[in-house]
This record gives sequence, C-alpha cells and structure tokens, in this order.
Amino acid sequence: MKSEEKKERIEIREAFHLNWRAIGIWWKHYPLVFLSSAAFSLVNALTPYVGIWLSARIINELAGARDPNALLQLVIAALVSAALLSFLKAVTERWRNAQHAEKHVKVYKILTDKFLTMDFCLVDAPHTQDLYAQIRQNMQWSGWGIRRIPDNFEAVINALCQIAGAAALSVSLFTQMVPESAGTLVVFNHPSLVCVLILPLLAVTILSPILTTKADSYYASCADGAKKGNRTFGFYGFMGYDRRRALDIRMYCQNLLCQKYFLHSDNVFTTKGLLAKFARGKVGGLYALSSALSYVLTGLIYVYVCLKAYGGAFGVGSVTQYVGAITSLTGGMTKLLTTLGEMYTNTPFLRTAFEFLDIPNQMYQGSLTVEKRSDRNYEIEFRDVSFRYPNTGAWALRHVSARFRVGERLAIVGKNGSGKTTFIKLLCRLYDPSEGEILLNGIDIKKYNYQEYLSVFSVVFQDFQLLPFSLGQNTAAAAQYDAGRAETALQEAGLGKSSPLWKNGLETVLYKQFDDNGVEVSGGEAQKVAIARALYKDAPFIVLDEPTAALDPIAEAEIYEKFNEIVGDKTAIYISHRLSSCRFCDEIMVFDHGSVVQQGTHEALAADEAGIYHQLWNAQAQYYQ
Repeated sequence: MKSEEKKERIEIREAFHLNWRAIGIWWKHYPLVFLSSAAFSLVNALTPYVGIWLSARIINELAGARDPNALLQLVIAALVSAALLSFLKAVTERWRNAQHAEKHVKVYKILTDKFLTMDFCLVDAPHTQDLYAQIRQNMQWSGWGIRRIPDNFEAVINALCQIAGAAALSVSLFTQMVPESAGTLVVFNHPSLVCVLILPLLAVTILSPILTTKADSYYASCADGAKKGNRTFGFYGFMGYDRRRALDIRMYCQNLLCQKYFLHSDNVFTTKGLLAKFARGKVGGLYALSSALSYVLTGLIYVYVCLKAYGGAFGVGSVTQYVGAITSLTGGMTKLLTTLGEMYTNTPFLRTAFEFLDIPNQMYQGSLTVEKRSDRNYEIEFRDVSFRYPNTGAWALRHVSARFRVGERLAIVGKNGSGKTTFIKLLCRLYDPSEGEILLNGIDIKKYNYQEYLSVFSVVFQDFQLLPFSLGQNTAAAAQYDAGRAETALQEAGLGKSSPLWKNGLETVLYKQFDDNGVEVSGGEAQKVAIARALYKDAPFIVLDEPTAALDPIAEAEIYEKFNEIVGDKTAIYISHRLSSCRFCDEIMVFDHGSVVQQGTHEALAADEAGIYHQLWNAQAQYYQ
C-alpha cells in the first residue's frame, strides 16, 4: 500500500532543502535543543576514545618496559579523565534530556502558533484540518515530520564526532610498519593491501545503511494505513475512558461493537496487518542483512589488526585501540549514512508539514484604528451581503441587509441551517463576505485593524470552551484579572454564590485535569460562566449564540428578565431557538435558506399568520400553554 506522498519522486535537493528549513524553524524557536544535543554528542563521543587510548598505553607499558612512574602517570590520567568526562557527560546529558523532554510539546507549539496567526476561515477549512490531522498522525505513529528533526540532528552530530575521534586514533594503524623480520607478514606494509581492506570496509559501511534506509521506506509507506489505524485506536481504544459516552456504552453494550472495528483484520497494526507482513518478510530481511554485514565488517577488522600486531607493528595494547577505533569509525559512518537516509525518507512528511505552515493568509488585515467611544456610539450595517463557504456551491447567506442601532436588542431566529451562525461569523469578521460589504460607522470593516475590530465584540458561541483553570481566570480570560469586576460579571450572568463553583471563590479550579480538588461544571453553569466572560470583556457589542440552550426554563427566565439590566448600553445580538426570549428584544430578524424573510417586533411578526415566525412561535407556544 503506497501513500500518495510516496508516489512522487523525491529529489535529493528537495530533501536537503526541507530538512535544512525544518532545522531553521527549530533553531528559531528552540536553539537550546540543538546546542544541548551538540554538547552531549561531543562529550559522549570523546569519552570512550580517551579511555581506549589511555588503556592501550597502560597495556603496552605492562607488556613492555613496565616503568612504575610511567604506569602511575597513565593510571592517574585515566582516572582523572574518566571522572571529569563522566561529570561532563552527566551534566550535558541532563541538559540535553531536559530540552528534549518537551520536544513533543514544542512541535505542537509551532503548529499552534500557525493556527493562531491564520485567518479563521482557513482554520475552519477542511483542507487545513486534514493537513493538521495528517501531521499529527505521522508524529504519533512513528515520529515522522518536524518532530524527527532534533533526533536526526543529534544523530548526525554524534556520528561526525564519532568519525572524527575514531579517525584520529586509527591513522597510526596504517603508518606503523611490520618489521622485515616478520617474514611474509611484511605484506601488510604494502599500500595495495590497505586498499584491499578499505574497499570492503567502505562497501559494507555504505551497503548497510542503504539496506536500513530501504527497510525504513517500506515502513514509511504504511503512513496512510497507520493514519487509519491510529484513528481507529484513538477512537475505539479510549471510548471506555470517556465519561460523556459511559452511560451509552453500558446501556447498549457498545464495547462489543467497538471491539469489532478495533480488532478488524485490515488494521495496519494487527498481527495480520501490513507492518507485521513487512516484518516477517522484506523489512525483517533487510534489517537482518544490514546487521549481519556489520558483524562481517567487525570480523575483517579483527583479522587485519591482530595479524599486523602479530607481525610486530605495534604492541598488544594497541590492538584494543585500533579494533575499537576502526569499529567505531565504520559504525559512525554507518550511523551518518543511515541518518541521512532517514532524513531522505522523512522528506514527504516534511512536505505535508510545510504545506500546512505555508498556508497564506487571505484576509486583508486593515490599518485604521477603531475609535474608542465612551458613548458606545457604534453602528454596524450589512449592505446586500452574500456569502458561501469555500469549495461549496450553495449560498449560506444571500442579499442580507440590516442595520444595528446603538443600544438595540436584536434577535435572530430561524430553522437549523438557515444562516444564523454564518451571519454572526461575518459580523465578527471571522469570514469576509463573498459579495456586498459590512460597515462600522460607515467604513468597510476590512479597513480596520483586525485585532482592534475584534475588540468591539463579546461573543458566546454555541461551542464555547472553558479551561481547567480558576473561575476568575475563566471569567476574565486572563491570568491576572480584576476580582471585583469578575465577581460582578458572574452574578449578573446568574451564577449565584450558592453554586459549587464558588467553593473557593474566584480561585475555585474548574474541572479536575490539573487539580484533584477541581469542580466539575454542569452545562448550565458552564454557560453562565461563558456569559459572564462576555460581560467581563465589556465590549460595545455582545453576541450570544444560543445563550440559554443548557439552562432550565427557570434559569432562562431569570436571565431574560434582567437581560436589559445586564447588557446596559451595549448593542445585543443573540440567536435563539426558544422564541419566548424574543419578547425581550426590540427587533427580530427571521432567517430562512440564507435570507432575511421577516423583520420586525415580536408582536408584529407573531400576528403575521403567513410568516415563518408565526409558525415557529405557535409550534413552541403550545407546549407552554
């Protein structure tokens, strides 16, 4: 099974460019990841070579002159260097581990920063979400993509340090000659024999990582299957932990249904899946052959070094030095080539990551300053606005015109899918109109500084989210806040101090993710906190999208009875399916199939028997009569 990503041929130039660019991103945001890896790799590579070199000197001295002073000096040097290098290794390893421990979080910080600077219309786009899902799946199943860059960097540095150290200890192996008295072993002095040795060493050194890279390519080709397998595991494997599903699972034995799909035979991670098939066949064979070649290489090194030592080119202590150095040299070269192959294999996954990171913003950000008016004299007008979502043919809104007067209470009603939430998204400039224009105090809202324009609105969306932090921080949406203002906003939203959320006052932690003493929040309480958050912001426009959907009728009535008092001089716009709330509003806009089909007061619209509002009102009123 070939991934679409893998079907396109990878050029070496592209692989280098994407990996180098990814290194640049990590360096820009987290340079200490690289610095700590480089320091640890240098010390880690140097440590064994110092020990090998000094051990060889000690053994040679014992096998030769046996000078007590020389031996003492060598032993002291070995002990001191071992202690010092062990200390440096521990320090650099701790530093490196501390930096790498947050690697997963740091990758998501890079992705999140992109989301936070991206136009909302792009965040909301299916293609963006699909790219993000692919990036997450690639990271979670095998660490492919940007997450692998620090590991590859460390492996390359480690290999280069290993090669440099080993080369320094290996040079004398080829410069020390076998004495003429050794007879036929003097052949080891001939340069051609060195070439005969080096050629198979290079061949095995190069072939082994090629085999490993080939095996990795089969592994990487399972990306699409792994994506499906991870989604299956992530959904079905953890349903039993989800409190929101717990009742249904037990009442309807849904665990048996989940088990069928969770253990389905076409899952790439099962014993019958593609990964297992590769492990039993091609991939397993390639890895085994690569490992076997490494041992053959080690055998050749032992034969050459031991025969040259036997001929008298150097002492017995040097055998350990040269065997260790040459083995480490070829190991370092193999590691380097293997890592370069892994970086090549990682290229398609970097393509996906950069396709996401390179998504360009499309909305004009504007530069005009939004006037800060103490009288809140802001007026917004929709002028013949039409809109359709990207890559869709149907119009979500069509020829909508409306004007919001200062301090007005406006209700937006209509059936599901009639365009109400889309209208709010355009009002808040989360999307730009496809046709027409929206004006703030007579100026197209596109010309205003985007962030300043957003500050004009306080919004409670249907799918609002609270965070597992304190009640006060949730209300203010900030770490530091005005306690008096937060308390007032909560009380105005109907969250009285008899609620469990006031257990520790504004310091009560919501939910239990980060605090065992946290308070679980009901749907109605959460909605009141969300309304309080909108009030705390104190923006001139307050928009409530289904503000009482999770409240009981009594709590709903309390909210609406004091609605005018809560909103004050703000302009209030809210969407509601409960038309009883519309009686508190100055004007009502009725949406149907993306158009405003009725507009007026509750009394006028309810009296129009041919209108949609009359039908909706009477359909609900019968349950309250």
